[in-house]
Amino acid sequence: MKTVGLIAGNGRFPLLIAQEMREEGYEVASCAILGEADSRIEQLSRRTLWVKLGELGKVIDFFSQEGVTEALLAGKVTKTSLFKGDIKPDLEMIKAVASIRDWKDDSLLGAVVRQLEKKGIRILESTAFLKKSLPGPGVLTRRKPNAEEREDIEFGWCLAKEMGRLDIGQTVVVKAKAVLAVEAIEGTDEAIRRAGLLGGPGAVVVKVAKPKQDMRFDVPAVGLSTLQVMKEIKAACLALEAGKTIVLDRDQFASEADAAGIAVVLKGDL
Repeated sequence: MKTVGLIAGNGRFPLLIAQEMREEGYEVASCAILGEADSRIEQLSRRTLWVKLGELGKVIDFFSQEGVTEALLAGKVTKTSLFKGDIKPDLEMIKAVASIRDWKDDSLLGAVVRQLEKKGIRILESTAFLKKSLPGPGVLTRRKPNAEEREDIEFGWCLAKEMGRLDIGQTVVVKAKAVLAVEAIEGTDEAIRRAGLLGGPGAVVVKVAKPKQDMRFDVPAVGLSTLQVMKEIKAACLALEAGKTIVLDRDQFASEADAAGIAVVLKGDL
């Protein structure tokens, strides 16, 4: 039975990938990031190694021992750790980031991927085992966005794409064609909370893939935690990019959005 590696960050995304890999007949060898990954990843993996951010050499050695030649990256990490002195990079990580010019997500993750692949570990697309979680164009909920919300979606879409091109973030929150919040290092949920404080109920959340999205890492994803934050601020609508956004727990997500009166649309068929 083939063993596939998994580098697990926070959230349900790594758990769902590990479960799907097992259901498809693969063994899972997980490198779980301390302080980020859910401990339940151990139950879904043949073997689990807990590593700190920056311990890339341990990841490479572990995968080598487990016979891993293909792996996936799944789940976010708390990027603010970079600026708090919480990371002590090992030699392999130092080699990986030696040539990068900035600390943008694409630069950092791209450097890690290149170093792993130099060591014979090919990184698969994050969505390789979750194709059913990438909805096509349409509306996931019973309620469709109204005319004003559609205008806000179109207004926010171009802005979100530009933010993605600049590798700042994937999410923009707008209301009445005014930008309430742009996602940066704090992440999607905190950007939405900030928008609620500034703009009150009725906000439209737009989350997109980058124009040149590398599907091996940092793929846009939403789940029940993001929906909960939207309910807290009484947001009106969520617009996502069809075919490039992972919707975790899709059926439950749609059901809870319906109950809250939040329209969820996959742009491409508005």
